[in-house]
Amino acid sequence: MFSRNGTANAFQDQQRRQKYRGADISSLLMLESKGISYKTTSGSSISFEKLLAQSGANMARQRIWVNPSDGNYNLAYNLKLAARSKAAGLQIYLDLHFSDTWADPAHQTTPAKWAGQDINTLAWTVYNYTRDVSNAFANAGITPAMISIGNEIGGGFLWPLGSYNSYSNTARLLHSAAWGVKDSKVGKQTQIMIHVEDGWNWSKQQFFYDTVLNQGTLVSSDFDIMGVSYYPFYNSAATLANLKSTLLQMSTRYGKKLMVVETNWPYSCPSPSTTFPSDVSSISFSDPGQSTWMRSVATTVRSVNGGIGVMYWEPGWIGNAGLGSSCYDNLLVDSSGKARNSMGVFASL
Repeated sequence: MFSRNGTANAFQDQQRRQKYRGADISSLLMLESKGISYKTTSGSSISFEKLLAQSGANMARQRIWVNPSDGNYNLAYNLKLAARSKAAGLQIYLDLHFSDTWADPAHQTTPAKWAGQDINTLAWTVYNYTRDVSNAFANAGITPAMISIGNEIGGGFLWPLGSYNSYSNTARLLHSAAWGVKDSKVGKQTQIMIHVEDGWNWSKQQFFYDTVLNQGTLVSSDFDIMGVSYYPFYNSAATLANLKSTLLQMSTRYGKKLMVVETNWPYSCPSPSTTFPSDVSSISFSDPGQSTWMRSVATTVRSVNGGIGVMYWEPGWIGNAGLGSSCYDNLLVDSSGKARNSMGVFASL
């Protein structure tokens, strides 16, 4: 009786877990080159990818830049990082920025070597680049679980040609990128994602997807997953309730798998520049608060048909603890690299 109940409970626990739970660890090799190292909560030295895996995560997210000036985040950098992540037992999620530097809602700069191309040439360049990157991972014995074709592209990508001024170009470039993956050696084994910011904002998600899908070049079968960023410290309207409502409407309208691919919560935030959403006011800026936040987001994603995962953005970036926000510290490790108890939250997602 005990054995059967134990097996049933274990199965139920697995059914309640996120299919994908993990973190963006892109900065790891760069940080290690500066002498940064990590420790478990008990103080034992450990590499960060192993720490993530031992904490219950099963996926590592990595951003890829086309030709960065210092080499950080280029293809070779990412092949090395992915090999380590795979060895630690983590699945790989590649985030193609299609830029030589950061791509986000305010910046989507076309790589310097691609600048000046017309739309026909750029679409062909994107197809070949995406296929080449996919093949490079396949040749290294690494099949990514998913590849995001762009990062936070609600205003388009590969500006100026693929900007919000020409969603027909955006759609065509996305189609080219998708088929670069599909025609590569990873083929149907790798899921294709489109990633838009502000996962709490249904009007933004609907406008983007309705617009690009209505162009006729990008079709629904070109991609598998809709990823969203969801941060609590940039807009007071970013409530958990709005996230759930948006994901529900995305699920109903588009029928895609859904993920929160970027989120984090403060360990310390003495002077936030924006009022936090009203329905998270009870969550403290603390180690336990970080765990509560992640479980709350995971519960929201899991409640939606097609919700498959949650990713923490850069939990180990020592030297950049605010992670671009007005908060002092959003990391899951302290300044010495020692894991906080909140690192263990992945086991409960």
